[in-house]
Amino acid sequence: MGLLSICNYTIVSGFCQLEKKAVIRYYESTTLCVVYWGLGVKIMLRDWVKADRPSDEEISERLRTARAELAGKQMAIKEKKLPVLVIMDGWGGAGKGGVLGKVIKNLDPRFYKTETLSKPSEDELRRPFLYRYFVRIPEAGKFSFFDGSWMDEVTRNRLNGDTDKDDYHRQLTSIKRFERTLSDNGYLVVKFFFHISKSEQKKRLEELESEKSTSWRVEKWDKWQNKHYDECVDVYDEYLEATNQFIAPWYFIDSKSRKWAELQVTELLVKSIDIALQNTGRAATVLQNTFPLKRMPKLSEIDLSATIEDTEYDEKLKELQDRLADLHNRIYQKKIPVIIAYEGWDAAGKGGNIKRLTAALDPRGFEVHPIASPEPREKNRHYLWRFWNRLPKDGHIAIFDRTWYGRVMVERLEGFCTENDWQRAYNEINEFEKELDDWGAVIVKFWVQIDKDTQLQRFTDRQNTPEKQWKITDEDWRNREKWDLYEEAIDEMIQKTSTEYAPWHILESNDKHYARIKALETVIEEIEKRL
Repeated sequence: MGLLSICNYTIVSGFCQLEKKAVIRYYESTTLCVVYWGLGVKIMLRDWVKADRPSDEEISERLRTARAELAGKQMAIKEKKLPVLVIMDGWGGAGKGGVLGKVIKNLDPRFYKTETLSKPSEDELRRPFLYRYFVRIPEAGKFSFFDGSWMDEVTRNRLNGDTDKDDYHRQLTSIKRFERTLSDNGYLVVKFFFHISKSEQKKRLEELESEKSTSWRVEKWDKWQNKHYDECVDVYDEYLEATNQFIAPWYFIDSKSRKWAELQVTELLVKSIDIALQNTGRAATVLQNTFPLKRMPKLSEIDLSATIEDTEYDEKLKELQDRLADLHNRIYQKKIPVIIAYEGWDAAGKGGNIKRLTAALDPRGFEVHPIASPEPREKNRHYLWRFWNRLPKDGHIAIFDRTWYGRVMVERLEGFCTENDWQRAYNEINEFEKELDDWGAVIVKFWVQIDKDTQLQRFTDRQNTPEKQWKITDEDWRNREKWDLYEEAIDEMIQKTSTEYAPWHILESNDKHYARIKALETVIEEIEKRL
């Protein structure tokens, strides 16, 4: 029985509605149907029935058409600035690399990248789970083809017993969030699983091993897969069901015939791009926060009268810097990453605060990231991409002078993103910081608070002091005129993103010395908690 005869269906806007409330995507130009799991019907590797294979003549004719259409789509995605991420997963020996090589021949090599993602490198193992994938996402208007993906890493670790059940399910949750946030931010994510039988896989691996020129392509893992084929099917089915989402569904590719497999992939890519281009610019769903939050005061409720005497400041500064220096050694030995994020009003004293922190640290073990307007290559990717690229290795410290929270402050108020973008960002940021927390990072977020009069006094001092004039710009004065709007946005930001695992800490900075001491005390306290 072919997939088309599973049940009765009617075509509605390019989709089929099944009686059991599953939805399958139907492409008029092919005989392929793809079932979405999680909507009432489960079609798994064990149950999958191949669509009828066309004749060789029909395959050749349709391939010529599909290749030309795919080549034409490249200009359309460039014009619409649609980033396309194509995932090639499946059995070892199923022909992923061969099909990928055929597909990209239709494309202009200036506008795509291919990534072979096997085992993570030593450096990647010292980063968060999704790091090596997030930093490789495509630019707007370009393709990225992944030969292997997070599926291979997660399922392989599961089969090898390298992750327990809890870690495995945490990773599945991370993957679903990752794919969803890409889709919500305008990416097309197309996922293919290349499927062959156990006997076909064994035959192909033996053929590859028999030739000296191709034997290197057979890994130990491929042979282990074939030997434990049924065990792999169980884990793959669990993974495929868990990560099959409407915004990023799985497509099974019948890989017994390489030319037929190429046709399936090419036609599905063309149709997926068509649908994505039609949907470009549509608002995504704003998800409700599901993370526990800590109640925080509004900025207007914060008492800024706290001060510290100069003598006490000097004594405490040295004592705290010595303690932090010792802790820096300990987190390096324990491989604990630390991320310190500074936000605050212009002239609030962020730079001086950071300087007192870094004075205590070994320069080989930290980096300060001053964040300004995104560069063109950063604008052309997910807004969190530039921050994933700046995450520290375990045992190191990253200090951000302004952060990802620009999305819900400057970008919100200056119109650099849509309302839908910044409304979604609260949850996306909470998820990002949850990834860091799950990785084991200590996350310290500071809002450096001053009042409006203090800011004016400091602006005037900068304006009138030649060696400080570089610190003041016309933009600073313009932002000051929007103080009330910024205060409203900041209050909302702090309330919606002060989670239990990454709470905000307010630094009362009318007295800069007091704020510096409080920052050092807070960082020390948070690191000691983790240790």
